[in-house]
Amino acid sequence: MVVADITSADWPRRYRQLLATAGLDAESVIDQALQPPNLERPALLSLAQCLEQPALLHQQLAEDYSVPPDTRSLRAYASVIQQDLALSVIAPLTLRLFRDGAATLPDTSRIFLGPTSDAAATGRWFHAPSQPAVGVKEFIPQLSELVTSWYPIFRQGLGVSPGAYWSSTGLGLGAPFSAVWNLADAKTVCGLAQVWLEEFACDANRFIDWIPAEFNGHPCAIPQRKGCCLKYLLPEGGYCGTCGVYRKARLAEVSPQSRSQAPGQWLPAQ
Repeated sequence: MVVADITSADWPRRYRQLLATAGLDAESVIDQALQPPNLERPALLSLAQCLEQPALLHQQLAEDYSVPPDTRSLRAYASVIQQDLALSVIAPLTLRLFRDGAATLPDTSRIFLGPTSDAAATGRWFHAPSQPAVGVKEFIPQLSELVTSWYPIFRQGLGVSPGAYWSSTGLGLGAPFSAVWNLADAKTVCGLAQVWLEEFACDANRFIDWIPAEFNGHPCAIPQRKGCCLKYLLPEGGYCGTCGVYRKARLAEVSPQSRSQAPGQWLPAQ
């Protein structure tokens, strides 16, 4: 594994080099990973409203999923909705940053919670940015500051655990590497992904370990989270391939000696 010193501005170039060594075109890979947001959806709440009054989000989740307030299930839904925020907003912005060398920052007044009707296909949060894009050097510290400022509200106001919040945030930030989890050299993907997370002055890198794995003889790169989003507690839930509940067992299973699971059975960042 070779991970050279990388300046912030070098990340899009280094990512393209990584993919080029695997015969991949970065723009094509990222375009395939990006889903255009449906900005025609109705908006129930903005993220700004939720951060100012977290009780509004609690009430909305209780109504949406028919669960009583102050229950374990409601805290699980809050944790899952924060993971949705990371994957529906932070992940696409990070993908665009690696593709274009610039991306808009999350604007809480322009991030909206949509209804449950099409959440399975697109996620519940969608972002309609109105601000200009910024370069990598500006994106990293400013996004670090934003996700750090959101954390106390999700932790204290909504009961999301530190491990859940920061590992979900880390999955969002690692989206460019999840896009090539089984397409490029696994050790290099893991090394670069970990260094990328360490660029951010927040706890995301403490709750994600990128590990090389081997499934049916096929090398893969897995973002193994140290926290759990709690989706497994919900009626429609289950265990994802990054879940911290089975962290120790998974770390043992993904060793080169274990070849019992096909690559297609692991879905990154789900």
